[in-house]
Amino acid sequence: MLFVLSCTGVYSKWIYDVFCWGYFPRVLEYDADYITGPDWSFGTFGAGNFQGEPDVVDALWKGMYGVIQRANLAEQKILAMDSVPTAIKNNAIGEVRFHKAFAYFLLVRAYGEVPIQPEVAGEIHNARMPIDSVYAYIYRTLESAVPLLYKNTDKGYELGHVCAGSAVGLLAKVYATQAAAAMPEGTAITIRSGKAFNWNGDNKENAPLQSFTLSKRAVRGYEHTDPLHAYQQALHWAQALINGNYGNHTLLPYDLLWKKVSANESEFLFSIGSVSGDPIYQTAIHTYYAGCNAADNNDIIQEGLWIGCTRHWYDLFEPNDYRITKGVKHRYRLSYNQTDNTGFFYPNTPEYIRMATGRDELGNIGPKSEPFDDGLEYRHNLGQECLAFTTKYTDVSNPSVKQADANWPFLRYADILLIAAEAYNELGNADSARICLNEVRTRSNASTANAANTPDQNALRSAIIEERAKELACEADRRWDLIRWGIYLQAFQCLDGSDDSGINKSRSERNLLYPLPATEINTNQAINDNNPGWN
Repeated sequence: MLFVLSCTGVYSKWIYDVFCWGYFPRVLEYDADYITGPDWSFGTFGAGNFQGEPDVVDALWKGMYGVIQRANLAEQKILAMDSVPTAIKNNAIGEVRFHKAFAYFLLVRAYGEVPIQPEVAGEIHNARMPIDSVYAYIYRTLESAVPLLYKNTDKGYELGHVCAGSAVGLLAKVYATQAAAAMPEGTAITIRSGKAFNWNGDNKENAPLQSFTLSKRAVRGYEHTDPLHAYQQALHWAQALINGNYGNHTLLPYDLLWKKVSANESEFLFSIGSVSGDPIYQTAIHTYYAGCNAADNNDIIQEGLWIGCTRHWYDLFEPNDYRITKGVKHRYRLSYNQTDNTGFFYPNTPEYIRMATGRDELGNIGPKSEPFDDGLEYRHNLGQECLAFTTKYTDVSNPSVKQADANWPFLRYADILLIAAEAYNELGNADSARICLNEVRTRSNASTANAANTPDQNALRSAIIEERAKELACEADRRWDLIRWGIYLQAFQCLDGSDDSGINKSRSERNLLYPLPATEINTNQAINDNNPGWN
């Protein structure tokens, strides 16, 4: 029984101390160019003043060190057990090491230099370690976990737990993070973005998508990393996963990808699950991203549907890409729509205007199209009510429960394919890079990348980074891609100050790192100051 509690206690820490209070995934997700929502939800943190809401930003530090402390304690207890079969014992140790490594990965990306806690209870005043040292610790921890963990094809493997493929995939992602950050200053990356609206007096309309070629800035703390060596390591681990050396991991068909029944399928290398309506093991993911439906009318969103993507993100896609045709809500009704038989549609393109209102571009009235021909009046506005809302977290056991059982996908196989594509490209193998990139694109009914549309290394690099923005949207990945590639500040400058919901998108040097909690600085005698720009 103690064995089970030791391992399960680490998993439960993610829910009860991390996601339960609603700070996650906001602390990882809100600070990105393509993410938006109402100003009261994004708050001062989402507007770039991370210290304005200390509970939000501190939740990452406190939550991850809580996971680390629990993992260290669990490993000591498991190691002391003599009556547990060796394979089971080893796997449990591998699992807790994975969680510890993942926690440090989130910390080093967000705060830069961070303390490494003693694995056996000891000194509580621990100094921040250089970024290279933190990465080295993560690598050692994960590499020691890989041979201990069950593969997802092993008899002893339990669904919902991490496996050898999870650790291998995380190794690939960590190496790719360090590699990109260490790439030479001046490396060219093209993104598509722009200011939210064109203004004409009191009127506004969606501004067209523009291309911006950005020049990578040096990322502090990664100066001593050899980027090509790090990419070789990223590719080594990514290819080992792709080749099936650590179990069977594949892409799911798009129509199954975000179904509740698929939450523990092999594409999800690490995800956080919850219990529907449970006061402790709960998350707010479904409410924030999909909306909580009225119990007496599943067509009405009673609360939530707050976090969405911008119109520029939506316009990145080809018209028939499943990630917008199926992956975005095109009609929905909020609580106040019930009284006047109205609803909202998205986006305000000629196609959807015609489908939802029956009017063409000249204002001529014609028939509405399915599923809008239901007797309701559908509207669109250029505010927070009409965003590119994802359908990723819609399928839950009971959509009328605010704390529904949506899983949070921390690491997916699609991510690893894109990491492999990135590594191949930076190592000079464009053909292999396109093969990996196209696996992800083909799954979503997108056209394939080829030598004509990605003719050189810069073009292919830009295509892969954009593909990550599309594939991993609303999965708390975009900020960290911009940071590691040294284009965070430039990408925000492209927005010209604010986004579709009027959220402040002006950023400065201090936003490159999160501030340490004041409680840590005040109580840890080995830490005397905060990250640059934060008091």
